[in-house]
Amino acid sequence: MSEAPVVVERAAETATLWLARPERGNALGAEIVEALDTGIDAAVAEGARLIVLRGRGRNFCTGLDLADLEAISDGDLALRILRIELLLQKIHALPVTTVAVAGGRVFGAGADLFAVCDHRIALRGSSFAFPGPAFGLVLGTGRLAGLVGDTAARQVLLAGQAIEAQRAVELGLATAVIEDEAVEDAIGVAHKAATRLDAATVAALHGRTRHADDAGDLAALARSVARPGLKARVEAYRAKVAAARR
Repeated sequence: MSEAPVVVERAAETATLWLARPERGNALGAEIVEALDTGIDAAVAEGARLIVLRGRGRNFCTGLDLADLEAISDGDLALRILRIELLLQKIHALPVTTVAVAGGRVFGAGADLFAVCDHRIALRGSSFAFPGPAFGLVLGTGRLAGLVGDTAARQVLLAGQAIEAQRAVELGLATAVIEDEAVEDAIGVAHKAATRLDAATVAALHGRTRHADDAGDLAALARSVARPGLKARVEAYRAKVAAARR
């Protein structure tokens, strides 16, 4: 592949990180997760005041990359999922403003990636789903409940159905629905707000307004992936989805 798994673009104090595996729906494999982690660290170190996450191609992020599912063990799969949770916690705790601009399918770990950002912009026609509970995965549930409330979070996670963009706004999962041509203006507005105050004040405000139970979320996820048969549950879920599409 000629392009890096994550492409970073800098403009003034904004760093845009593009998930760049459109042929895989920008699914989160080990390579793209590490590239996101590294890119975010570099952007903050270089003085970015706004970090924007976007996806190349049709879909923002279709979840966990399972292209090599047949070749990996339960343990490898569990570690991959835990690593994603650590990345999500890092993004959620950043001392700068974050924006996710999501189109197409925003599923699973991709929906969790969207949910950790401050501004969560859904493009018209996008849809969101959290299918992890269908194979016993408990990922980011505390953060989701913090956005949409306990009752709505339970309903979304238990149902497992796709949520259309406008409904995502109504729930509080997304902060806006816009057309593609309005993206740059929306990022400009976010940049203006992110840089209105000095960096130290913004960092302090982020710290005081962040409510998360990182240890609890990580513990719940670890228990869910430690249950015997993780890989078999994922395979059974994939087979069920494939059968439903026939």
